[in-house]
Amino acid sequence: MAVDKYALIARVKELEGLTNDDKSQIIGFIKTKTYGLVWEDSTEKCWEQLKEYIPVLIENKERAIISDRPEAPNHILIEGDNLLALTNLCATHQGKIDVIYIDPPYNTGNKDFVYNDSYVDSEDAFRHSKWLSFMSKRLRIAKRLLSDRGVIFISIDDNEQAQLKILCDEIFGENDFVAKFDWRKKTGANDAKDVAIVTETVLLYAKNHFVTIENKIWKRDEDSINRDRYRFEDEFVETRGKFYYDTLDRGGLQYSDSMNFGIEAPDGGIIFPHGRDSFVNDGWIWKWGREKVEWGIKHKFLEFVKSNKSKGSSYTIKYKVYQFVDNEGNIRERSGRAFMNLILDPINQIGNSEMKEIFENKTPFSNPKPIGLIKYLLRTIQNQDSTILDFFAGSGTTMHAVMQLNKEDGGHRQCILVTNNENSICENVTYERNKRVINGYTKPNGEWVEGLHDNNLRYYKVGFVPRDKDLRFVTSFAISSVNTLCIKHGVYAEQPQFGSLQCEAKRLRYFDDGVRRFLVILDPELVGDIIAQLQQAEYDGRMPVYVFTTGNYPYTDDFGQVSDRVELYPYPTCIYGACEQEMPRTVDKPLDMPDDIELTDDEANMTYDDLNKE
Repeated sequence: MAVDKYALIARVKELEGLTNDDKSQIIGFIKTKTYGLVWEDSTEKCWEQLKEYIPVLIENKERAIISDRPEAPNHILIEGDNLLALTNLCATHQGKIDVIYIDPPYNTGNKDFVYNDSYVDSEDAFRHSKWLSFMSKRLRIAKRLLSDRGVIFISIDDNEQAQLKILCDEIFGENDFVAKFDWRKKTGANDAKDVAIVTETVLLYAKNHFVTIENKIWKRDEDSINRDRYRFEDEFVETRGKFYYDTLDRGGLQYSDSMNFGIEAPDGGIIFPHGRDSFVNDGWIWKWGREKVEWGIKHKFLEFVKSNKSKGSSYTIKYKVYQFVDNEGNIRERSGRAFMNLILDPINQIGNSEMKEIFENKTPFSNPKPIGLIKYLLRTIQNQDSTILDFFAGSGTTMHAVMQLNKEDGGHRQCILVTNNENSICENVTYERNKRVINGYTKPNGEWVEGLHDNNLRYYKVGFVPRDKDLRFVTSFAISSVNTLCIKHGVYAEQPQFGSLQCEAKRLRYFDDGVRRFLVILDPELVGDIIAQLQQAEYDGRMPVYVFTTGNYPYTDDFGQVSDRVELYPYPTCIYGACEQEMPRTVDKPLDMPDDIELTDDEANMTYDDLNKE
């Protein structure tokens, strides 16, 4: 039904019982909303928590799995509500995520969607509104996290597919819709009462579709042409790709004496077209002339193969057709066709089989997505060094797929997983699965599967710091947010000292892995000593230095003489400010980070050591 906006606005202005602010908000909504979804917004327990607390990440170092290989990719698993984790990731990965894959609750009404600690059933009148409120908050943060070339894949079924498409059009933009994948999750449905539903949907959006095309991030499906034929590998697989065998002889071509000659085999015998043992003009000739045959043998495009069919020799000759080589033997641009939006393999049941192999014939998670589906989606992207986020991690298939894909193509993709610990899923399924994949495991049949050892995995849990605007809060948040800085810079090797200065947990922290480094000055009284050490330190480039302050000024003037050696950040303001953009504001607690912190007389006279006494 069409709506007369101007008549509606006039009626709102005449309403009694509304404040001018209420009327202004309603009129603003009417003016701006031209097309899309309208739903009853619902609050969440975790959203209410954000009014009182700010999330921080606490590392469980006992669960860390660290590779011996220095350049191994760092994968991260975060246990906690994904809205809280996403809020914190705004400080570490805003504009840095290349690919997001999520498999959110489908809201089937069959105990698959928990909202405020209760399952949403099919009879709930606000079922769709609750789901849209839930998804909207998370997708808006997801968009902030995506890089300019970033893309997001979202699995869904028919219960919310139509609503999700419109919601994503609103959040990401209609023009940034890329494709709707139809995935055949099963081959039949014998229990169907009307139409057998055998597919699910994966929606694909880009942060900026134009940028992804201009930068050619979309990979071609190199195996799509004659996929089943390219089966063999040899010493040239890195440059020529896989190959299949074809025959060098051929009948039915225009006959030529120059293409009908004998080729000497390794046993001294002579091979003629069609296995003849002498020159016969019967229409069979070689595809190549003499010079090209000599070239093909020399460069191993032709191969002598043992055969009982050749009359003049115990060998026959075969032509190797490579993926990435043209008919003249030149390496061509790797092409293939665009990946299709119809995915026929693997079916969903494969995911259960994969879990049983890892968990000793048990299925600790119902119907996990198969690894092959995630790999298919990730293969559509050119970047093999991408950062991938899944904030509905479930059984952890995405990280497993990322590590396996890295193994197959030599990539250096890094993965971040987020999941809650309902029924201990994060600890006993998500973490345990990927731990076994990295370390290796034994299948139910006794076969040992070697681990993907060239990977690091770090385990974090979402914690809270009270959101009070006093100096104790700022100090507590600064100390608690050092893990966030480690994730932000990808540096986890903490050093016991910086130069001649000893590092202490509540005064000075220094992280350096030999390639990257950063410094956290929690006690501003150390600034002078730090500057003296910076003048003597040997490193290339500019080191990030975080200086504790209650405002936005990181002692820039003091660092003037080493300004070419440091990147200064006001700390923890820089972290809080990034997180705060996605946190609720309250009337009684303005949350601007405190240039204007009001301290009591006692607090104003406290020393740094007083504030940090246990």
